[in-house]
Amino acid sequence: MNSLRHRSTLFATAGATVLALALTGCQNGTDGGSAGQTAASATADAAQGQATGTTAPADSAESNGSAAGGSTGTAGGGDSDTASATTPVCAAGDVGITAATQDGPPYTHLVLTAKNTSGHSCRLTGFPHIQFLESHKQDVPAVAKSRPGTPVVLQAGEPAYALVKLSDGGTDEDNEPVSAFSVVLDGDSTVIAVTAPGSGGVAVDPAKALTGYWTPELRNGADDF
Repeated sequence: MNSLRHRSTLFATAGATVLALALTGCQNGTDGGSAGQTAASATADAAQGQATGTTAPADSAESNGSAAGGSTGTAGGGDSDTASATTPVCAAGDVGITAATQDGPPYTHLVLTAKNTSGHSCRLTGFPHIQFLESHKQDVPAVAKSRPGTPVVLQAGEPAYALVKLSDGGTDEDNEPVSAFSVVLDGDSTVIAVTAPGSGGVAVDPAKALTGYWTPELRNGADDF
């Protein structure tokens, strides 16, 4: 009953609208019949929309807004990834590298710290390319399991770390004393001279030396080698 009453009211209103438009067309010297047909068609379309539950324009706008918002959110994640990928790679002049022994004697590991001193953000990739001795020109091999899951982006003043194995700590090893060594970063061929810790330097067995990847924090468990 309420539905029938609603439709009757709707068509009554529509009829009044048609009559008003037709009179207006006549007063302005236009084709009243054509105006009446146009108004009647528009009114019929509106009535059909009300009767069939067609989504109102406001709902459509809201739906489009939600879709747009979803797209924006996805784009935001992409922008974040892109920003990380487009951060310039750290060059030798962007970082200061220091070395410290890890744990107590026998000192079998070093911790390398690369601190961003550039005043801008930069990306530290890969691992330090280390050569301890003039007699061994090969880079110290890297341990793949220490590779970080995400790029290491350093803001100004932030550090990154790499764990470096020197030897197994045995007395029968072919250890050689090292007071300084060279480090080269990925993306820059500049050789960085690093002073070994301790007054007498460190003992290195070239056959046992290994290095981890640069990471934003020193993960002893993951870098246990």
